[in-house]
Amino acid sequence: MNTEKATSWALYIYIAIAFAFIFTPIIWSFIFSFNSDRFPSLPLGSFSLKWYQTILSRPEVLEAAWTSLVVAACSSLLSTFIGFCTAYTDYRYSFLGKQAYLALAMLPPTIPLIIMALAMLSWLAQIGLSGQVVSIIIAHTVLGAPFAMAVIRLRLNDMDPNLEAASWNLGASEWRAMREVVVPFAMPSIIAALCLTAAVSFDEFAVAWFVSGLNKTIPVVILEILQGNVDPQINAIGTFVFVISITLIVVAQVLMLSKGKKEETAQ
Repeated sequence: MNTEKATSWALYIYIAIAFAFIFTPIIWSFIFSFNSDRFPSLPLGSFSLKWYQTILSRPEVLEAAWTSLVVAACSSLLSTFIGFCTAYTDYRYSFLGKQAYLALAMLPPTIPLIIMALAMLSWLAQIGLSGQVVSIIIAHTVLGAPFAMAVIRLRLNDMDPNLEAASWNLGASEWRAMREVVVPFAMPSIIAALCLTAAVSFDEFAVAWFVSGLNKTIPVVILEILQGNVDPQINAIGTFVFVISITLIVVAQVLMLSKGKKEETAQ
């Protein structure tokens, strides 16, 4: 019993250290975003909102924020649709080369981002789409679809395969069974995939920097502001990005966990 307690405490301490290591810089960035002093140093100056006022008065920052939101919304919808189709294909069908098909579907996150960015830039230039907002949407859809597929696939793996067959026997067409049986069952994971892929898109920098042209996203603007000097506006922009990203991730996680608990309770 003592060994189990010691192991549990060691695990708790390890988790606490890991969280502190990850979130301490973010917390300090949040604190310095309200600091009146230009340089992030102790002791802190007075409480001030001037860095937030500064970024809100810069048209390029607001334009980049709007571009990031549009790209995140569009790419998350496309990624989730493609991810659902891929996950359902894996759930429903067996065919020759299925493992290779799934391996290719999960390939983009394993490719170094700089290689992916160069490949996307070359391909988009060939079809005349380089440097447009749609370029970023396409690139982020490619990056996000595997994440959506993985999330939805986990959900569909818990679905009783007899449910669809039962709906067919009751007279439902394949499309109606999809609409009234499969999609409602997978809905928590679909919403979770939307949130997760939106967060991935909103945070992504390397690919967006290569393919965006003049249509800059928030991460690209952050790099441009940082070049050559330390600017406290970054803390304010970073806080904005972090709040949106962590909110999306938390919503996705809560949806998945709450649905799982409801099902365990029902059983």
